[in-house]
Amino acid sequence: MGAADRLQQISNQVAGSKSAKERLLIKSPDDIVVTACLRTAFTKGGKGGFKDTAAADLMAGALKGLIERSKIDPSLVEDVCVGEVLAPGGGATEMRAAALVAGFPETTAVRTLNRQCSSGLQACIDVANQIKSGMIEIGVGAGVESMSTQYGPAAVSEFSELLESHPESANCKVPMGVLSEQMAADRNISRADQDAFAASSYYKATKAQEAGLFDEEIHPLTVQVEDPKSGETKTVTISKDDGVRAGVTKESLGKMKGAFAKGGSIHAGNASQISDGAAAVLMMKRSTAERLGQTILGKYVAASIVGVKPLLMGIGPWKAIPAVFEKAGITKDDVDIFEINEAFASQCLWCANELGLDMAKINPKGGAIAFGHPLGCTGARQVSTLLYELRRRGEKVGVTSMCVGTGMGMAAVWVAE
Repeated sequence: MGAADRLQQISNQVAGSKSAKERLLIKSPDDIVVTACLRTAFTKGGKGGFKDTAAADLMAGALKGLIERSKIDPSLVEDVCVGEVLAPGGGATEMRAAALVAGFPETTAVRTLNRQCSSGLQACIDVANQIKSGMIEIGVGAGVESMSTQYGPAAVSEFSELLESHPESANCKVPMGVLSEQMAADRNISRADQDAFAASSYYKATKAQEAGLFDEEIHPLTVQVEDPKSGETKTVTISKDDGVRAGVTKESLGKMKGAFAKGGSIHAGNASQISDGAAAVLMMKRSTAERLGQTILGKYVAASIVGVKPLLMGIGPWKAIPAVFEKAGITKDDVDIFEINEAFASQCLWCANELGLDMAKINPKGGAIAFGHPLGCTGARQVSTLLYELRRRGEKVGVTSMCVGTGMGMAAVWVAE
């Protein structure tokens, strides 16, 4: 047995004697690490600070910020993968142009992908897997959405007679609010519990914003915005989420009318906000980061993708989170923070309760109900939110997860350093 083989055997023996969480914290030169991550502020769709800013411009700003923050030589980045849901043509042309504007050279490849609400996370995982396989050495996983300019029925094509004739297939186009309303009724998720969960999200986000806890992850962008009343265009710098509202309570939310059914439990106050924003994550192997002198914020461990019934889209995290636990060899007790997307209070609450998760560990700075869910962006946004909060608290293990339209769920495990 050679020296290298013997060293690996000793390492395996040591790892075998440690707890699951301790094993997760072991550092290896082949770890896929995050050396920089950030997001723009999230602004209200149609009326917020980015309402007149194209998705590609948001992405260009985030990518430029990533280069500035990491001080990486942009010519070393071999691929940029951007999650985007609503853009015609997948936004492929615009995102290539955005990367060039941001400062990446023509040698940096760019692509987009669409796995609906998990697109930003899928982009990060795809880049991590490219690095792990040796296809690239350094890459960026990102996400963006301009819901102000591209949200609406045009984002979904009409179904053919073939698709309409298959019951489960036809269910893929049922609006998420409608199916979530039905799920809430079928699974006995009360209006009061949903409103209490939503009020908690607003409270946590308000406190976090007041304390400046989002400042580390947010990269300010200077953009043009038109005043809808005067028509005057102003130059403004957007550095804070504008959907966060103080003073929201269970009682105030209880006065809102149901949005998807008469007397329904789901409304604008306990569902994710329609928003604009972008996020980006720089990834490479630990050995590469150390060679380049890059600061290591955390590492990627494992991810899962699962399918569920289209009409039960909201239960995706309930199935995806145990799947990623199995891949990472951990349990819920090993996790310090869960970032679970708040598509609807009903589905997030149901998943947390069914999994028996500690509510104090879920979205400690609030979530999409309080500050928004730009569809293609959220999965990449969660990485920044999670890693910066873990580091601030001196904690280590986090999970990001979300439900996905048409009936899927995705989750990933990350470790902060």
